[in-house]
Amino acid sequence: MGRKFKVGFIGCGNMGTAMLKGILASGQVSAKEVAAAEKFEAGRKKIEELGVYVTSDNGELVRESDVIFLVVKPYQQEEVLPEIRDNVTADQIVISVAAGVSINTVEQALMSIDVAGKIKVVRAMPNTPALVGEGMTALSVNANITKEDEELILSYFNAFGKAEIVPESLMDVVTGVSGSSPAFVYMFIEAMADAAVAEGMTRAQAYKFAAQTVRGSATMVLETGEHPGALKDAVCSPGGTTIEGVCALEAGGLRATIIDGVCAAIEKSRDMSK
Repeated sequence: MGRKFKVGFIGCGNMGTAMLKGILASGQVSAKEVAAAEKFEAGRKKIEELGVYVTSDNGELVRESDVIFLVVKPYQQEEVLPEIRDNVTADQIVISVAAGVSINTVEQALMSIDVAGKIKVVRAMPNTPALVGEGMTALSVNANITKEDEELILSYFNAFGKAEIVPESLMDVVTGVSGSSPAFVYMFIEAMADAAVAEGMTRAQAYKFAAQTVRGSATMVLETGEHPGALKDAVCSPGGTTIEGVCALEAGGLRATIIDGVCAAIEKSRDMSK
């Protein structure tokens, strides 16, 4: 029997479910063209509500799917990869969404006599804003992925945010600039809100004003293509309030501190990958 599903998901936790929902919402595939494997009955019932085919058998899912998303923890991949090894063929695409797991690790775990050197493997690193459809995902591909494959993969990940293909050597950098950095942005929003509360604004309003300002500013960078410095200069009127605030932030070492924070996350990621 030929494969029935365009997309199959192994792992339907928060991230896997968010990715699945995003792809369905994009209209690229219908619910009838998606399968999900979930070991626990409660999880299966939750996924079934989306109208996709649900199984507890990872091997069945792999046999019947064209693109397989492995959205599981690294320690779980150690269990899943040997389980599906004999079901993977050279014309399928296996997408690994597990922090710190290299393409080579996945290739070696899935290698069999039939597909030796032919497996198509993608390593993906989305960040948590993917849970609300605004993720940033880095994708690295092995030598067997074609340009056509790349376009398909990018279309799936762009369904819940934005995605770029990068060399695998940059995955630690990705950890700092997009993987860990949502926490840094939350701290920035919280700090701005604290200032507003200190000056009399309610906490709820302060968070809304701060968060929407960050969201709108990010959209300006992405949609205008302008350099962030140019956009900053456009807000800074001579002798005005904004430039006064910019001077205070510079005196406090805002830029240097952010650079240090991102670099610290990158270095930690490198250490963990050794």
